[in-house]
Amino acid sequence: MLNYVDQPDSTSVNDEVEKNIMLSDLPKNILDKVESNGFDLICISDYSGKIEYISESVRRVLGFNKAQLTGKSVFRYIMRNDQKYVRKYFDINNSQEQKFYIHIRNQIGRFIVFETVLQVINWNGEKKILSLSRDISDKKQAEEMLIRSEKMSIAGQLAAGIAHEIRNPLTSLKGFVQLLQGGINSKEEYYKIMMDEIDKINTITSELLFISKPMTDDKNDENINKMLHDVMTLLKTQANLFDIDLVLEADDEDCIVYCDRSQIKQVFINLIKNAIEEMTDGGMIHVLIKNNEKECEIAIKDQGPGIPKHLIHKLKEPFFTTKKNGTGLGLMISNQIIDNHSGRLEIESENGQGSTFSIFLPFNEK
Repeated sequence: MLNYVDQPDSTSVNDEVEKNIMLSDLPKNILDKVESNGFDLICISDYSGKIEYISESVRRVLGFNKAQLTGKSVFRYIMRNDQKYVRKYFDINNSQEQKFYIHIRNQIGRFIVFETVLQVINWNGEKKILSLSRDISDKKQAEEMLIRSEKMSIAGQLAAGIAHEIRNPLTSLKGFVQLLQGGINSKEEYYKIMMDEIDKINTITSELLFISKPMTDDKNDENINKMLHDVMTLLKTQANLFDIDLVLEADDEDCIVYCDRSQIKQVFINLIKNAIEEMTDGGMIHVLIKNNEKECEIAIKDQGPGIPKHLIHKLKEPFFTTKKNGTGLGLMISNQIIDNHSGRLEIESENGQGSTFSIFLPFNEK
């Protein structure tokens, strides 16, 4: 706004552009205020992580003063799992901006989650690493509340189908117990069948409990194939109610991805459940897992009515839904989770021809 104050009405647009003030043009006392009161942490370090410059805003954001951190290693203040992730995935040969979500320890020992952009720069004739970090704790907390709400909504919607699925093996168990009480032979064979039925109940209830648990933030090497098998076991009950077959197809080699199991499972549940609800006339949902060169692709193809092309770009927006009783949060949450895992979600659909939701997650390269 500074360059527009007290300008005469005759000033042309071109003159305004030419007089546009850059941050570097501001007086030193104003630059000092910007540095100390900004919401971002600005840090320059060498390739080993030794801090050579950090902005004055670190006092307000983390509670340290500049002297306490200058010359120290950035890795002393970053959560251990995030250290491993940054060391593994930050490409020092890439001059483009690279985004990471990391937890940084403040002066009282509490870890705060930051969205951090790293970039290799030239500074004083040498290559350094510039980092711009923004505290996103409030944003994360709001996301977690939305996810929690959506998870509980899903658990409630699945409860009826799951109760029916549990009742069937319970009925079988009751029958076998009555047979055993009657003194039948071949007890070992019946014991095996009974254990299989108990395992089925345990699997279904475990997955339902998993949905109701709070969302975690704990990334590890996870088997995508097994995760999808668990999710489809859970959703099979609802699919049966709609006369829908769930089919899982995968390459011979399992996809191992560095991710948060709880969050990625939530994405799979959201997308497959959406597909089930769209297929009111029954049919098949085909889930395909492919090992690509640098990423794992999970394609969820349904035989629903499809989505008009002019609406596809709106699907990831909050509160936009094509379902009568939908919240419009499931797909938005899924897209955010995938983005936080450095992945992407692609949607292809033809009106009347079904839809394909493809998730791409980068591999944890060994």
